[in-house]
Amino acid sequence: MQGRVAGLTGLSAEIVGLSGHVAVGDRITLQARDGRQITSEVVGFRGGTAQTMSFGPLAGLGPGGKALSRQRDPSHTQASGPQLAVSHSWLGRVIDPLGQPMDGKGALAPGDQPRPVRTAPPDAASRGRLGPRLDLGVRVLNCFATCRRGQRLGLFAGSGVGKSTLLGMLARHTACDVAVLALVGERGREVREFIEDELGPEGLARSVVVVATSDSPPLMRREAAYAAMTVAEHFRDQGQSVLLMMDSVTRFCLALREIGLSAGEPPATRGYPPSVFAELPQLLERAGPGLDQPGRKLGHITGLFTVLVEGDDHNEPVADAVRGILDGHVILDRRIAERGRYPAVDILRSLSRTVPGCLEPEQHTLARRARAVLALHAEMADLVRLGAYRAGSDPQVDAALDLAPRIEAMLHQRNDRSGLAESFAMLRRALETEGDAGGTTNGA
Repeated sequence: MQGRVAGLTGLSAEIVGLSGHVAVGDRITLQARDGRQITSEVVGFRGGTAQTMSFGPLAGLGPGGKALSRQRDPSHTQASGPQLAVSHSWLGRVIDPLGQPMDGKGALAPGDQPRPVRTAPPDAASRGRLGPRLDLGVRVLNCFATCRRGQRLGLFAGSGVGKSTLLGMLARHTACDVAVLALVGERGREVREFIEDELGPEGLARSVVVVATSDSPPLMRREAAYAAMTVAEHFRDQGQSVLLMMDSVTRFCLALREIGLSAGEPPATRGYPPSVFAELPQLLERAGPGLDQPGRKLGHITGLFTVLVEGDDHNEPVADAVRGILDGHVILDRRIAERGRYPAVDILRSLSRTVPGCLEPEQHTLARRARAVLALHAEMADLVRLGAYRAGSDPQVDAALDLAPRIEAMLHQRNDRSGLAESFAMLRRALETEGDAGGTTNGA
């Protein structure tokens, strides 16, 4: 079916002649004057005019240009929407949000069953429960933000604090079957560096990387998140344990903001239109366990979502909304990174909501005591620097001053892998004092 371009406003194009034949989310092909075809999507309506945004630049597009729409399925099923035909051969590949290869390794072999990119989360009453503990291979997370299969964790940090490095460690070291990475709004020069240096050949071999760089149109940046989720769901439905890492949710929300404002939505919280906070849980809730069906292996999507906090403000709208949806949050602190300890995780401000149900009693005791030591050390640090505290005045403070540097040294980790058992064994050794007997911790 054919309509025409009636006007261009900002990032959106106005299409007439298709009223009653297209709906929000439908794809339309716009024809530029040089013959180039531009794929666009309907994002809203104003009167009888369809508001569309494109997946490519609008250069060469003008009033009167052709707008072609594939006729909708008479059954009006979801199958008429955008789809991805994911297959096992996609492992080790780098693709764009539309499922096209970006790594120069040839065409992607399509799978047998195309999957809709936009779909609802699994039914809450029928989806499975969280699985056993997941070994992330990173000591600070294994000990103080212990994760279970199907859990969703947020990594909150400002720019330049080490999110990408931590994601690379997790992609290489996590005990999962498949890793799916979504680089949403990433700097173009950093994509190859991340894939080759942080991810490495070993990590890439079991991964699918979906990329939309910062110069991509907002629809491409938004679609990168949905495409990565669709790929992860394909492997989850095969009963596999999938690690989904998205960097970052903030840039996904910025793309939604650009789309909403261009469609005429009013700005609300700090310039974000209401649709951003309505669409955010629809994406994040798709991660987690799959449907629990008899006779079928239960798969899980363990989600790690980074949040780029503006000006290190951890209470800005996107961070606050994401923290309320996910099952835990990990705070990366700039001051810890400046001291040279990586990963720069602030233990006292980080929380995994599944820790009580997945730690053994001894491990829970170790983690609780280490937190108490670090909290007391942070409380007394200023007094010690000023010389207002004299050694021997309080045995607990003396122990904290002795043990806290040892815990910090234990948490420092670069490229090596540390399993769950090894992580807690190192924490146990760091908490041992001269008066401990038989390897037990004082005050446990």
